Amino acid sequence: MAFGVSPRNIQEQIFDGLTYEELLITAFETANKLNWKIGFTSQRAFIAYSKFSMSSWGEAIHVNVEHQKLIVKSECTGNQIIDWGKNKQNVDAFFNAFKETMGKLSPDDIAHRYQQLGTDVTAPSHLIKAPSKKLAGLGGHFFSFFIPAKTYFITPIIINLNILVFVVMILSGVDVMLPDTESLIVWGANFRPATLGGEWWRLLSSCFLHIGVIHLLMNVYALMYIGMQLEPMLGKRRFLLAYLLSGVAGSVNSLYWHELTVSAGASGAIFGMYGVFLAMLTTNLIERAARQTMLTSIAIFVGYNLLNGVRGGIDNAAHIGGLIAGLVIGYSFYPSLLKPNEEKLRYLTMTMVSLAVLTYAFVIYQRTPNDIGTYEQKMNEFVTIESLALGFYNKDLSAPKEELLKEIKDHGIHYWKEGMRIIAEADKLSLPEVLHAKNKKLIKYCDLRIKCYQLIYKAVAENTENYKIEIENYDKQIEDIVKELSIQ
Repeated sequence: MAFGVSPRNIQEQIFDGLTYEELLITAFETANKLNWKIGFTSQRAFIAYSKFSMSSWGEAIHVNVEHQKLIVKSECTGNQIIDWGKNKQNVDAFFNAFKETMGKLSPDDIAHRYQQLGTDVTAPSHLIKAPSKKLAGLGGHFFSFFIPAKTYFITPIIINLNILVFVVMILSGVDVMLPDTESLIVWGANFRPATLGGEWWRLLSSCFLHIGVIHLLMNVYALMYIGMQLEPMLGKRRFLLAYLLSGVAGSVNSLYWHELTVSAGASGAIFGMYGVFLAMLTTNLIERAARQTMLTSIAIFVGYNLLNGVRGGIDNAAHIGGLIAGLVIGYSFYPSLLKPNEEKLRYLTMTMVSLAVLTYAFVIYQRTPNDIGTYEQKMNEFVTIESLALGFYNKDLSAPKEELLKEIKDHGIHYWKEGMRIIAEADKLSLPEVLHAKNKKLIKYCDLRIKCYQLIYKAVAENTENYKIEIENYDKQIEDIVKELSIQ
């Protein structure tokens, strides 16, 4: 059982007495006998793909031929951390079938088929080989996944940045397993009232923020895998652009769908990269055998995670937004990937897709209602009005009667009525039921204040204490409502 990023199994065997041509052609026959799809081929090696089934997830089997020696490597092509022995089974099956096939082809058949390789392996100039760890330029040790390499440059930088942000969060006192919502908002999570309140940068900052170490590790692995596959195909600039645009698209989609959800994580951007990969796998950019195998694996991964996202606590809106953006970006890159030497076409497509995604994000950002944000503004306005209305209690009671009456009527009662109007307006917004309940109590609070002030006005005007008990009764009711409001 192999474990790691892209689990694999490698074996080699020497076959004395067989010529180079016999080894290669017999290996081809062996792959066909095992019903593997032949992909990339040359006069020195070929790649075959096992069929996707319950016992196989579409592994890539690399067969290299040297003088009297076969080197066979089976490697997972999907998002597998553990291969459960499938790669070893593939290699063992190959060598067993190879030994059974040896000697069954005549020398003339071998010579004829070997000669055909000169024309059969010719591929279109735009064709991309199935991506691999070697293609990404990675070393053989674990830390190589975090070190920028020639064709695996942007991915480790993004991974390291996500890890760095998380480490700094933890060092500042944020819980390592489950950060609270307040901490996430402080660190830049996507939250509609804050994001639509002018902090638009949260659309991007939230893509580098994670809700606990498990969330971080899952996203790091997914990004590591898709980066090894995709960055060598797209190149540094296109890969970085696709990642950022997908992240913004996922965030703005989450912003539109969730009124009070605090959203964070690289998932939207990562789903976008899988969307780009899915787009490429539905074109002829990648060799047929490789894309058929990988398309099934990637589609199952995406489908499973979207279905898993239906349960609570997962921001599927960001996943879907990122995925759709990734598909659009992937298809937009297609013309320039067909003609890799045309630099102007590459930059033109990058510019156009950037304008399209950012325009979409801007429109959604502008059209997303921010009733909670508006409500908070109304509440701040109410607090100011309340402070002015309560100014009467700071008044010197020895002041002239006319001055006290004016303060009660023109300031106190007037401001309480204004406060009631503000709450009534706020209650017309689309709000959670708990806030509508709070508004009813605030309106009652203002109404009690007005009745109390009216009695105080009478008491001052008539210079009497006849209303003292009624005023105290109102004060008691006001005190009870204030206690209820403080609990909410």
